Amino acid sequence: MRICHVSPHLPPDQAANALLPAELGRWAVEAGDEVSFVAHEPAQGRTAPAALAGPVTHVPSRRPASALARAVRWHTWQRARRIIHALGTTAANADLLHLHSNGLIVEVAAAWAARRGLPYVLTLYGTEVWHYAPRWPIDPFRRAYLGAGEVTFYSRGLQDRAVELGLDRPGLSVIYPAVRPTFVPCDETARRGLRAALGLGAGPVILNVKRLHELAGQKYLLDAFARLAAARPGLTLVMCGTGPLAADLEAQARALGIADRLRFTGLIGNDEVARYAAAADVFALPSLLEALPTVAVEALAAGTPVVSADHPGGVELHALFGDDVAVVPRRDAGALAEALGTAVDRPRRVRPDTLALVRDRFGPASVQAAYRALYGRITHK
Repeated sequence: MRICHVSPHLPPDQAANALLPAELGRWAVEAGDEVSFVAHEPAQGRTAPAALAGPVTHVPSRRPASALARAVRWHTWQRARRIIHALGTTAANADLLHLHSNGLIVEVAAAWAARRGLPYVLTLYGTEVWHYAPRWPIDPFRRAYLGAGEVTFYSRGLQDRAVELGLDRPGLSVIYPAVRPTFVPCDETARRGLRAALGLGAGPVILNVKRLHELAGQKYLLDAFARLAAARPGLTLVMCGTGPLAADLEAQARALGIADRLRFTGLIGNDEVARYAAAADVFALPSLLEALPTVAVEALAAGTPVVSADHPGGVELHALFGDDVAVVPRRDAGALAEALGTAVDRPRRVRPDTLALVRDRFGPASVQAAYRALYGRITHK
């Protein structure tokens, strides 16, 4: 089978709609398929090499346009033509397109595939559904959604929300993201060794892995950590990621007097994140909006309990994993501090049934099998 993935992002970008296409591509090549990619140019982590399973054709992402160009939508037509050219170059012989998320690149690809009678899968990750509003008289996203052979969602809550918004249709399914095998629990001796190797010291560690962005809610985490740190001299907060709020968060940490207790790692590789996840005592996810936070499931896979805000993804993970994912109100630094304080004062690892559920529902073999079955269904219709 020849599969072309079309996504706004690919590695080195760290978004979910970058990582899943790359993983699916690797699995497909291992199964004997041919894979190609069409995506926007990288937006994050430009210095990191990206090893992908097939050739990539990059198209420019949205750039500022003049008032006249915006008025006549000339810049949109130019971008659409570049996307069509990239598809003609890369996907002309494809048996299947897999479209990820939304935006012009996905909408153009859906229309391009429809004109050729080429089947395509659409995978939705979060904001394209949470912020959905019909565009009249023509709604390109809805057209792409309804024209897909099947639509997959990153979470049950996301699918339910789509149905509430009038986007019900046959062929909807939930396929959870895969957690890489590098995220595994360690015994206490190995955890002490990891802490030493990472320079974390012997005290409790709170971990956050997320892009430094307004929606990630890290400013509430810093406020919560400041409340905890005074009474817990050995406590450390590690924040992995980069983004537009980096300077603001560093300034906030200095103003709160916790800069010396906080480590900003910047953008690091997945294997390094796995080491931090196993070493940490609790994972904090104060985001304002999440469909299904893979980083939290990765922490669980490494044996580390999670404290999450009550965004839809956190609520869904709590329903799946019980008390191993504690949930507190969004934007409530006090409640977040209380839950994190409980976690570091009475440290524990996740239950065996949590580890088993992660393997069964989020393991690479399960996710790969679900997509292989889906591809087979739509290519044999």
